[in-house]
Amino acid sequence: MSSKRTAPPSAAAVDPPRRTGRRQQRIAATVLLTPFTALLIAVFLIPVGYAIYLSLFSEDHEGLGFGGGRTVFTGLRSYLSVVQDPSFLSGFGTIALYCVIFVPLVVISALALALLLDSGLIRLRRTAQMLVYLPHAVPGIIAAVIWLYLYTPGLSPVIKLFAQADITIDFLGLHTVLPSIVNIALWSGLGYNMIIFYAALQALPREVIEAATIDGAGGIRTALQVKVPIVRGSVVMVCMFSLIGALQLFTEPMLMNQATPMVNSRFTPNMYIYDAAFRRNNYGLASAASVILLIVTCVLSYAVTRWSGRRERREG
Repeated sequence: MSSKRTAPPSAAAVDPPRRTGRRQQRIAATVLLTPFTALLIAVFLIPVGYAIYLSLFSEDHEGLGFGGGRTVFTGLRSYLSVVQDPSFLSGFGTIALYCVIFVPLVVISALALALLLDSGLIRLRRTAQMLVYLPHAVPGIIAAVIWLYLYTPGLSPVIKLFAQADITIDFLGLHTVLPSIVNIALWSGLGYNMIIFYAALQALPREVIEAATIDGAGGIRTALQVKVPIVRGSVVMVCMFSLIGALQLFTEPMLMNQATPMVNSRFTPNMYIYDAAFRRNNYGLASAASVILLIVTCVLSYAVTRWSGRRERREG
């Protein structure tokens, strides 16, 4: 009996299916990325390019400001005016102090609540999640109006309650207005960040938790030495998002600007941009300040991501 050896498939017979598979993957990737790319170009790249264009020009008025204006090319003059303006630099100082207070508070508080929910010590966890998350569903401007009512002397029931106990608190004073703004942002953002941490904790392998319990680790030790290190990526993400949100602070101080002189029209960089564009009608200056704020935001985000990556590689 003669046996015939089957020849292996040739490379020419294998390559067409591979090429077809790669072509299908490229088509699928193109279809999936096209909506994101279109939105990225429409709502980010085009506005940024237009802002850069506007920052290089300014309106020149003749006849002591009564004549018609003409657009003139000024180059980087608007950028120099922005970086030399003390009110713009003080706005970044305000944001830096705001970040020092707000970011640690929101990260630690949200993580603590998520760990508490994940531990099972709280009954009716679904109800607790809804109650903590509910303030985030309130629009930011409505939340700011509510808290401004609670901060205003003569209107606030909270201030009246403290007054009955001979305690005088000025929530809109020089040294308390920034913590009052932090309180509004914390009230609004705590539930959202708690959900992020809770979802990350729910994805942890239960075998790891069970192993820590078998080794004799208590609840607190398991939370701090097992759970927190594993969800470090979520912690970094929340820190970065909180930092970006802090740099964009606008709604709360803008409303408080109407109620207290401690918050001026250029209290934050975003308020400086609004003041330059819609009160001084200097769109070149506002565009230059916007581009500078964008650069600072990108640099800080990159620094946080790079620091987290280096730390993970070092510990790994």
